[in-house]
Amino acid sequence: MNGFFSSAGGWVGAIQSPLLISLKVALTATAGTFGLAILAAWRLRSRKSLLSSMLDAAFTLPLVLPPTVIGYYLIQLLGRRGLLGPELGAWGINLMFTWQGAVAAASVVIFPLIYKSCRAALEQVNPDLEDAARTLGASEWRILVTISIPLAWKGIFAGLILAFARGMGEFGATLMIAGNIPGKTQTLALAIYSAFQAGEDERAFFLAVATSVFCCAALISAEYISRLGRK
Repeated sequence: MNGFFSSAGGWVGAIQSPLLISLKVALTATAGTFGLAILAAWRLRSRKSLLSSMLDAAFTLPLVLPPTVIGYYLIQLLGRRGLLGPELGAWGINLMFTWQGAVAAASVVIFPLIYKSCRAALEQVNPDLEDAARTLGASEWRILVTISIPLAWKGIFAGLILAFARGMGEFGATLMIAGNIPGKTQTLALAIYSAFQAGEDERAFFLAVATSVFCCAALISAEYISRLGRK
């Protein structure tokens, strides 16, 4: 019995740091991506031009690309020798092997989820209400903030929860740009990988179950909010 509690205590300690890092990365990525995603969704909703189709494909592309490809592109863009690396270095910014780099990777991966959810939700808003506000002299920005988002908030919020859950489980792109540094950039997904590679099956199992519980809770919350939106 003492051995069981000792093992359980060790497992709880093992999950604490990766969990906090995962939460920090996922929350920061979700919050930072939301503004860009909803603006993109708002501008492209219900548009049928070739340019809008190309932009929609570009915004959705990270959803289907392998995470390693996303990580490679980020290294070529943000790495020290990347396209923006020298400029970032001049400002004292280094994203490689930092938790901020993990945020950058997670942001790219979850952007399509937020964008698609926001666009679908905004397209369900009655355009007559927005047109009525325009006739009263409201600006497009005011219409978005006071009419479109409040009417579409349930779908938008459900998308944010799904994106947060995806950010919690991001692996490939994070490993390439942020590395797997315990206590610094090691998220839950990376901790599971390290434990499995080291042959620590019990620790890997505990971390996997904990991750599954968090993600299941997020999915159930998203489904519940979606049902509220259909009522």
